[in-house]
Amino acid sequence: MGLQDRPIGVFDSGIGGLTVLKQIQKVLPNENLVYFGDTARVPYGTKSKKTIIRFSIENALFLLKFNIKLLVVACNSSSSYSLPSLKRNFKLPVIGVIKPAVEASVGMTVNKRIGIIGTAATMRSMQYPRQIKKINSKLIVKQKACPLFVPLAEEGWINHPITGSIAKEYLTELKKHRIDTLILGCTHYPLLYKTIKRAAGNSVTLIDSAYYTALKIKKALQKQKIDTKRKKKGICKYFVSDEPERFSRVGKLFLEKSPKGIKMVVTDA
Repeated sequence: MGLQDRPIGVFDSGIGGLTVLKQIQKVLPNENLVYFGDTARVPYGTKSKKTIIRFSIENALFLLKFNIKLLVVACNSSSSYSLPSLKRNFKLPVIGVIKPAVEASVGMTVNKRIGIIGTAATMRSMQYPRQIKKINSKLIVKQKACPLFVPLAEEGWINHPITGSIAKEYLTELKKHRIDTLILGCTHYPLLYKTIKRAAGNSVTLIDSAYYTALKIKKALQKQKIDTKRKKKGICKYFVSDEPERFSRVGKLFLEKSPKGIKMVVTDA
């Protein structure tokens, strides 16, 4: 198999990375994909940096068995902590979900005030503010952990009044800082896009990191001339470390179709 025809590997701590997968399929419909959801050890957002790095390396080693040409870290917690280790240990392109969203937000903000929402681990890592400041140190950056959004998304409470009330509560503080751009710093959050948008207000532009990550992947493949030349639609293989039935059920919310042929595997490499 030539390099161009090898699949793209995507891993996440569980189900949320399917929002990234969905955008990759839209932007790169002919690419074959292998997705691994570490559902036995989810969530990563409450784990230590050391543990997240170890899990991420194990996930990468599993995906390398499929001779992948590019690795996508479709998890904000893993992207926050493990990218340097992954790039150091593996000789292939590695793309996370933070930098694409950061670059998009810096380009879009008008009043130079950017907000970020995500899991506690992602906010604790300070990767978003750090990378934003690296591009433009004069920007004002405020972030807020929103841990309840993940279970609400997986429960399917997309338009539930409770979800709307929680979104308003979470975003009150950020709105006081007059942000005009808000990064959805968790792969679950695009499911709640409309609810978050209503709470944020029309003056705030939402940045979906999944979409911008897909664009970054496309550019990386083209730059290295390893984008597929096949004309037929690509296929995706799904693997999880636990509860394939639940992954299928909840995954339908993320993909708007049920993921097929899910296989369960042992996580440790």
